[in-house]
Amino acid sequence: MKFLKIVGITLIVYVALVVLFESLLGYFQPEPPGSITITTTDEDGKTHDRVLTELSSDGKVYVAVNHWPRAWYRRVLDNPNVQVARADGIKMDYVAVRATGEEHDRVAEDNPLGIVIRFFMGFAPRYFVRLDPA
Repeated sequence: MKFLKIVGITLIVYVALVVLFESLLGYFQPEPPGSITITTTDEDGKTHDRVLTELSSDGKVYVAVNHWPRAWYRRVLDNPNVQVARADGIKMDYVAVRATGEEHDRVAEDNPLGIVIRFFMGFAPRYFVRLDPA
């Protein structure tokens, strides 16, 4: 019984740590080098900005869905027409395309995440979106 209690408490602490990490990341939205701001549009026409890291693979531009909060990703799937702003502030139009199969595997291999960051993100499934110029 004591073992189950320890396991239960450990799981609760871990889930709380992941929630705290994801919440702080979403609130502060740090902008390290290589960051872009993607603007998505919801079904009501309201726009939403999200800071993401720009990735590349095979000469193409991608962004990753690494975290549990995924509202921006659901909006991209519903409306793939997005705008992207880089450090210079200039916005450009793109069409977002979900990477699948071999493309997904290649992008994942070209842009690995370390075990520590995956731990703090709660081992969320990782998806990729290719950004094609509109």
